[in-house]
Parts: sequence; structure tokens; C-alpha cells
Amino acid sequence: MIKKIDHIGIAVRDLEIQKQFYCDVMGLECTGIEEVPDQKVIAAIIPVGDVRIELLQPTAEDSPIARFLEKRGEGIHHIAYLVTGLEDNLRYMEEKEIQLIDKQPRPGAGGHLIAFLHPKSTGGVLTELCEHEGE
Repeated sequence: MIKKIDHIGIAVRDLEIQKQFYCDVMGLECTGIEEVPDQKVIAAIIPVGDVRIELLQPTAEDSPIARFLEKRGEGIHHIAYLVTGLEDNLRYMEEKEIQLIDKQPRPGAGGHLIAFLHPKSTGGVLTELCEHEGE
């Protein structure tokens, strides 16, 4: 079911400032910046081994990331797990009575399909399942 941790989403107020920390201080490389209109965010992609850090800056006040920043401030927003057969995984989670935020996959950063599980069912951690196109 779960292949690996795909990425860790970190909510930030200023993408450029936080990107400088990860790149200039930590010595990592930002491999791309992408706007994800469906989620109202701009994401900076920073690989660390075979896992990515996604710095997420809201593009609108009503975005989930903007609401998160308002409530909790900057920090880890979610952990994403790479799966094969996202729709099958969502059905399985529903059978196990896990509360789904997304009952159907939707587009995410990098053209991947994603779906979120509600933190009420996952020990307080917003959990994303993602499937890479063609995998």
C-alpha cells in the first residue's frame, strides 16, 4: 500500500525567505517552483535524498495554507505518502472508517494525483496520499 514518504509539506508565509534557509544555509537545491491553483498555493520543491520538502505559500486568503498559518503559524502542514492505486487506497481507508477529506483523487504539485485524510482519523497529522503519473 504505502511505498515511501513522498514529501513533507511546510506552510510558510514568505517562500523566498524560507527557500534561502533551505538552500543557502542547509545547502539543498530548489529544483522548481510551481503554482497549484486548485490548492491556492505556490510550492517550492526541495529534494532531500528520495524525499522532497515542499514549501507552501498561500496565494489567497481563503486557501487551506492561509488558514493553517492563521491558526498555527509556520511549520509542518502535512506528510505525504506515495501509493500505487490511489483510488483503491481511498476505498480501503473508507472501509477502515478513516475520515477522508478527498473522496476522489485531485491534481497536486508536479502533476501528481493526491487525496487527503482527515487529521481526526490519523492521530492529528494531516496525511496526504499521492500517486505519481505512470507509476
